[in-house]
Amino acid sequence: MQKSQLFWGGGTPRVYILGGAQTDFERNWTKEGKGVIALLREVLTDALTNVNMTCDQLEELKSENRIACFVGNFIAEKYIEQGHLGALLTEAHPVFYGMPSARYEAACASGSVALDAAVTKIRAGDCDVAIVVGFELMKTVDARTGGDFLGRAAFYEREGRGIDFPFPSLFGKLADAFLEKYALKEERLMDALAKISSANYENGKRNPMAQTRKWFMNEDQARSRGSETNMMVANRLAVSDCSQVTDGAAVVVLVSERYARKQTKALPLLKGFGHRVAPMRFDKKMLESRGSEYILPWTRRAVLDAYEKSGLTVEEIDFFETHDCFTSSEFAAISAFGITEPGKEYEAVEDGRIWFHGEKPINPSGGLIGCGHPVGASGVRMMLDLYKQIAGKAGGYQVPDVKNGMMLNIGGSATTNYVFIVGRDGEM
Repeated sequence: MQKSQLFWGGGTPRVYILGGAQTDFERNWTKEGKGVIALLREVLTDALTNVNMTCDQLEELKSENRIACFVGNFIAEKYIEQGHLGALLTEAHPVFYGMPSARYEAACASGSVALDAAVTKIRAGDCDVAIVVGFELMKTVDARTGGDFLGRAAFYEREGRGIDFPFPSLFGKLADAFLEKYALKEERLMDALAKISSANYENGKRNPMAQTRKWFMNEDQARSRGSETNMMVANRLAVSDCSQVTDGAAVVVLVSERYARKQTKALPLLKGFGHRVAPMRFDKKMLESRGSEYILPWTRRAVLDAYEKSGLTVEEIDFFETHDCFTSSEFAAISAFGITEPGKEYEAVEDGRIWFHGEKPINPSGGLIGCGHPVGASGVRMMLDLYKQIAGKAGGYQVPDVKNGMMLNIGGSATTNYVFIVGRDGEM
């Protein structure tokens, strides 16, 4: 059986990526005096311009009931006191009047849930075009209040309420778990996490939309945890180990094979998919993973599902975009992807395999640490970066000669796990 026949099984309708856009993650929309409607209007305008789609075309698709919208957002009810976010698109432009639209949520994997719903609609034949929007405005509150809001991505009563910055604490525990499960030396692990931080900051400098492209963070500074320039946040993790508080939005336009065939150029193809949910509480995750060689077996299972559905292996994946909400989550992703055996993740860090010019680059965009992490947008932004790399449109952070890329987007403490593979389509 040819690999192209393996995508979601033989004869399954294909889904392609037409393009999209993201906002500049460096911006603070509150300081600009702008709110959610300005954010949505700008990113949607840019995305539709980039894919050469006019309002007249949208109206035609709408009249034929061949288009739908999918909005990924975690917790706008807290950050901007706004719900009913699918309908909110009608405030961005009248073209969305009458267009099917709904909001999807799974903490920091909210963007991927929206992508999942959009893919499902296209594969079911319900639409030919799906506009997927992910966004979060996070700089509307101070850091401690925002940390409390984000605590609702965990089991809030046990893991969030009354705890300052609950997620650095949880992902610090993930670092602890590596030391315990694999008997790693603390110095080796923490040095690897510093290298991961430095690499993501360095990659972010290549990305004109990255939040940290003008920031400074080298390996020495990342290693000097607890210093004035790299203060501790929680447990073992310092500022250098943490992703950013970010305002931003991203849009990806997905299309059916019928629509893709009308394009003048071949489009990147969605080749594989995985979705698994782990126990909500971190302590239960660690308890349940004792019988597995992987510290996050559900994350690994989602990756394996994507490999199996695509017919591809790790050897055929040329780059990865992963959910480095903290350096420890990227460290865990290395073995989940199959780049190393579990417990040997440090090898890929130390030998440079996952750096920009390495054999298996991770986060050429800068990832969440370098590019930014508007939580509801991150899954959509990762998909956009898979598209850019495969289409050869990543500019200064383009990885040469890529055919296939994988993304991992997680919600909570690796509770919701989404994996997508995008690559060139050999049949178009």
